[in-house]
Amino acid sequence: MQQYKQEWFGNIRGDILAGIVVCLALFPEVIGFMIVAGVPPIVGVYATFFITAIAAFFGSSKGMISAAAGSVALVLAHLVAEYGIQYLFAATILAGILQVALGFLKVGTLMRYIPKPVMTGFVNGLGIMMFTSQLDHFRGSLLLPLLGLLGIAIIFLFPRVTKKIPAPIVAILVITAIVLGFGLDVKTLGDMGSISTDLPRFGIPAVPMKLETLRIIFPTALSVAIVGLVESLLTAQLVDEITEEKSDKNQETLSQGLGNVVSGFFGGIAGCGMIGQTIINLNYGGLGRLATFLSGFFMLLSVVLLNGSVVQIPVVALAAVMVVVSIETINWDSIKRLRTNPKNESFAMILTVAIVIGTHNLAYGVVAGTLVSAVFAAFKMSHLHVATGTADDDHHYKVDGHLYFASAEKFLDFFAEEIEQEEEIVIDISAMTLWDSTAVEAIDKLITRNNKRGVKTTLTGANTQSSALFKRISIHTEK
Repeated sequence: MQQYKQEWFGNIRGDILAGIVVCLALFPEVIGFMIVAGVPPIVGVYATFFITAIAAFFGSSKGMISAAAGSVALVLAHLVAEYGIQYLFAATILAGILQVALGFLKVGTLMRYIPKPVMTGFVNGLGIMMFTSQLDHFRGSLLLPLLGLLGIAIIFLFPRVTKKIPAPIVAILVITAIVLGFGLDVKTLGDMGSISTDLPRFGIPAVPMKLETLRIIFPTALSVAIVGLVESLLTAQLVDEITEEKSDKNQETLSQGLGNVVSGFFGGIAGCGMIGQTIINLNYGGLGRLATFLSGFFMLLSVVLLNGSVVQIPVVALAAVMVVVSIETINWDSIKRLRTNPKNESFAMILTVAIVIGTHNLAYGVVAGTLVSAVFAAFKMSHLHVATGTADDDHHYKVDGHLYFASAEKFLDFFAEEIEQEEEIVIDISAMTLWDSTAVEAIDKLITRNNKRGVKTTLTGANTQSSALFKRISIHTEK
């Protein structure tokens, strides 16, 4: 309890200021995503409040921001267009239930199998995608890029004056004051869509309670659960690297699922980890659970009590904040190291970036990069080195490497050459590990073939894993 209390109230000032910055950065993203999904902006606001609140209380990754996200909105858009918003709420609840189930199955542990180059490519792709997604907000007139550059300059230069007030807040206030003071005609949050001031209410989705409804929503709910979970866990992994702390990915999975269930019952859309806003939170001092909670709480509070002021914020001011975040998100050192890193790692990173940018789907890039890295690893592990030598009158061989389905053929090919008729050949496998049934089958084939030629095959030095696997499934009794 003492640690939990520290996580909530150990960084009050920093968490409050970071919560305000994140709240402002969430507005254009959430409203824009709701337009894509074909639902009122308030649906995203409700979702952001409940999902951040659940993450703050039950999540494992401190400082992580979860909210109504674009990837999830895209998946749900077709369901809304064809069946209506009530089916969206039902799909959101089902997606949350599926995520809770996956949490109990401990799928979060799979994150350890994502290679570092893929994570780096994921972050770089995200940074580039964030940057390009903001460019439209600077187009339309010469005034927009000028205001955007002013906001970026304030964010970079104001910390030299003082760091007590987050620079993004100053930039947003200055640009808003200029726009309102001179009556400039620029796009504001209010122009993106009308935001209701009603408080959320509990309600069961108004859909028929029958199997046909399940048939309609299940495919979409499953997609939402998987896409949302991948992005959430990747965000948690990134937070771990930045904060040098380790979070429980299974607990995070349960938290994300619970957040979506609650969101659906209170008229919200499904959500997941928001990497850009998470980076903003960490960069501006949001290190505790309080910052996560306040980011969503401030958003709901703003639309209910300060709606008239919030809708007047120029979108270009918020876009300037996101441009700076995108620049800071990219791992520039990884680009410098492309020539010095192993070629397979550089290729995996570049491939991840390319697919993320090309598909606008972070999950696709990570899956592709991980698969390519696995292929490279399998190819590297398939190399076997066989040293030969003669001791007394027997042929001795020492094999170094990994014997499994990818290297079994090479192993047999080496010993396929005609062996002189000796009474016995000795194969030292102390530096080799048997990994699967194909490896044992290769050993069996060699022993059987040599037996037919009257040559006894003796294996020596097997490690515990290799010996246990061989004894369990080999057709030969002599070891």
